[in-house]
Amino acid sequence: MMAMKRTLIFMFSMVVLASLSFTSYAQESIIPNGKIPVEIVKYVKKYFPDNSIFKVVKDREILSTTYEVDLQGNIELEFDGDFQITDIKADSKLPDQVIPKKILAYVHTNYPNVGITDWELDGRYQAVELENDLDIVFDLDGRFVKIDD
Repeated sequence: MMAMKRTLIFMFSMVVLASLSFTSYAQESIIPNGKIPVEIVKYVKKYFPDNSIFKVVKDREILSTTYEVDLQGNIELEFDGDFQITDIKADSKLPDQVIPKKILAYVHTNYPNVGITDWELDGRYQAVELENDLDIVFDLDGRFVKIDD
């Protein structure tokens, strides 16, 4: 019985130590303007030419890296470690060019005159938020899935 108790305490201690080492690895660092990855700079110049980069934060976790980009005009972008855009948030309508074509067509057809203010790509879905605060979920191919409450 005592040996089992020691084994359980040892196992619990190892789990705690492992989780502490994983959480302590997460590192955020601000990237100076001259060192911003060229892929991010090109994306911003192409789709948000009137909004300069205010701040870029590189967030390194154990298994992933993301880049959080704040633009002037209260626009937030997030890129994965391969510099693929995964999240766009703004206070006003996003440029049509940053929204996948199937999703844009669905929104224009079903919600004419309502702009998209947020777009997010997750491992299993895409989602948009409209100016009227409606959240719509799509699959990775851009097909409508549901209205999210």
